[in-house]
Amino acid sequence: MTGASEPGRGPAPPPQVGLLTIAREWGRIGCVGFGGPPAHIALLRRLCVRDRRWLSPAEFEDGIAACNLLPGPASTQLAIFCAWRLRGAPGALVGGLCFIVPGLLLILALAALFLSGRTPAWVHGAAAGAGAAVAAVAVHAALDLLPASRDRARSRTRWTLYLLLGAVAAVTVGPYLVLLLLACGLAEAAVRARPRPDTRTLPLLLAVPGVGGPAGLGTLGGLAWVAFKVGALSYGGGFVIIPLMQSEAVGDHGWMSAGQFTTAVALGQITPGPVVQTVAVVGYAAAGLAGGLLASVMAFAPSFALVLAGAPRFDRLRSSDAVQAFLDGAGPAVIGAIGGSAITLGLALEHLWQVAVLAAALLWLPVLRRGVVGTLLAAGGVGVLAALAGLPTG
Repeated sequence: MTGASEPGRGPAPPPQVGLLTIAREWGRIGCVGFGGPPAHIALLRRLCVRDRRWLSPAEFEDGIAACNLLPGPASTQLAIFCAWRLRGAPGALVGGLCFIVPGLLLILALAALFLSGRTPAWVHGAAAGAGAAVAAVAVHAALDLLPASRDRARSRTRWTLYLLLGAVAAVTVGPYLVLLLLACGLAEAAVRARPRPDTRTLPLLLAVPGVGGPAGLGTLGGLAWVAFKVGALSYGGGFVIIPLMQSEAVGDHGWMSAGQFTTAVALGQITPGPVVQTVAVVGYAAAGLAGGLLASVMAFAPSFALVLAGAPRFDRLRSSDAVQAFLDGAGPAVIGAIGGSAITLGLALEHLWQVAVLAAALLWLPVLRRGVVGTLLAAGGVGVLAALAGLPTG
């Protein structure tokens, strides 16, 4: 059975694929899905549309569009959505977990290696080298997102304003960035709405309990709150977690140093599965293995909840003018924040040889358009050589 539609009858009912099949196929993608969302989408499409014909091309493309309307990691939500189409809620849970867990196990093992206080010099060098290139990855990600966002803009003036506000906020306001993203989305929705919404609702936005989080939660409570905000409010894909998490993980809570944070981002890029796995490294730095697992659960829980609750209503979500307007405002602010995070990441570099690595990565990625994973691995190799040559890496 395929997921194709018959003329005049709408989408065909989803095929009843066995849970073991879903576990095997989604687990395989979780193991080999290096390269971030583009690779994940290609692998899911090959499996569900081309090879198995479980879904029609139109259904799959609609799934991509709908998942891009939701906050959180879009490729993870697409994996959950495709599994939901094949076996309902049980399929979504099994497919999503099997997609996430392989990369989670690997990144926690790497976190234990790279964040250990007794690691050899070459390991510190690899971390310092890969971390030095992360700012270039942020620039590359922002530039990739710019064209589609600019083409969709109703007003280039407002689009530019949101973009600049996001960039400035990423450098200056730290955890308050979430409020800026929400404000830009609501502002665009208000501009397009007729009549305009009651401005008395705006103070409610400023009261969103997502800035610093409730006081007195302790390390695990604070970590859970930060990770939840990342999963629930990260509009624009996985890379927006950098400006959302950096100030809290490094400055507000002091769970890790700036150098360790860039290492966390690099590990999230070179491991398979979603980039949001970076939160597991932050969690490990804050509270060991329990912290890494807790952060991952809290970051991915909103994706499962949003897809399970929203999948039957995705068509209405996509057709909502209010939702589209909100995303048209929040989207450019997110891109600006991703680009702005490159400034703080670059300022965190401590050694001259790291600056040289960053300069080379800026040429290799945004200018020559090479791959992210290969760039980070090469930068890590340079760091190993720097350590073996006796250059400072700590």
